[in-house]
Amino acid sequence: MAVTIKDVAALAGVSPSTVSRTCKNHPSISEETKEKVRRAMAQLGYEPSAPLRAPSEQSVHTVGIILPPSQKEVYENSFYLETIRGISQFCNHRQYISTVITGQDTRELLQTIQRTACSNQADGFILLYSRRQDPIQEYLYGEGLLYVLIGKAYQYANQTIYIDNDNLLAGQEATEYLLNLGHKKIAYLGSDTSLMFCADRKAGYQLALNARQLPFRPEYCLELPSTPKDNPPALRAMLKADDRPTAIVVSDDILAVALERVCMEIGLSIPEDLSIISFNNSLLARLTSPQLTSIDVNSFQLGIEAASQVINHMENPNLMATKIIVPHHLVKRNSCKKMD
Repeated sequence: MAVTIKDVAALAGVSPSTVSRTCKNHPSISEETKEKVRRAMAQLGYEPSAPLRAPSEQSVHTVGIILPPSQKEVYENSFYLETIRGISQFCNHRQYISTVITGQDTRELLQTIQRTACSNQADGFILLYSRRQDPIQEYLYGEGLLYVLIGKAYQYANQTIYIDNDNLLAGQEATEYLLNLGHKKIAYLGSDTSLMFCADRKAGYQLALNARQLPFRPEYCLELPSTPKDNPPALRAMLKADDRPTAIVVSDDILAVALERVCMEIGLSIPEDLSIISFNNSLLARLTSPQLTSIDVNSFQLGIEAASQVINHMENPNLMATKIIVPHHLVKRNSCKKMD
């Protein structure tokens, strides 16, 4: 069996990221620790995937920002743009370079990250999403590369630095807001629940219903692509049913805009016939008519915190993995109505 970076770390009594940074001759690692790691590498016959970097090459440090694999949809979502803005601002302040890493699918994205890591083009990474059983996170963790996750860690939670909102609580509070307006027939519209934030927001919705002893109705829960095609049949069917919901919790402003369009096409008025509450408080929430009530997840602050953590761990590699929760808040507008 091939020797891995984790085998070297265990023998040397350090973290895998310390081994990785020793291979890059990172100045934050003491010479004593580097020598201990090199002895372990020699003893095990470990060959790093990239040649050792000379100290003179360490004058510029780079943070790799990893977007979710996507052909198009990710680039239309302002959440990622705002998060990147926060990362870039913090990196600029600390005189670090930031670079965006993309791929049309998981395979292409993984290959790009591997080339970046093997050529020492990034000293640490920020993963802008968290997904169950994600090959990208598996690779970063397995290679002992420094990375910060934006979102809740699904695997390796105790060893992962992550920045997140309390999306379970946010989903619960969004639903409770509608319940307090007198709605009892509340639906949930979300995207892929393999994404951790979607799963948590849906779970929060269910918790709020359960707390009021209202039944969970599977026909009231729909999952659509993050940027759905025109006229999703399942959504139209739910909205045209005799026992249709009077309010909907939507996991993202983009989906909420698609929902508004379908309502307009079938003759439902917002908020008179249907109340809508969504997430992200993006520009779209303010441009719609009526403007959307939305949960602001402070995406800019998520980016700042992620950049702060990855740079802190670059400069202090023996820090423990940190978990930071960025608060959210409700922005009330005109898309929700109190029941008579």
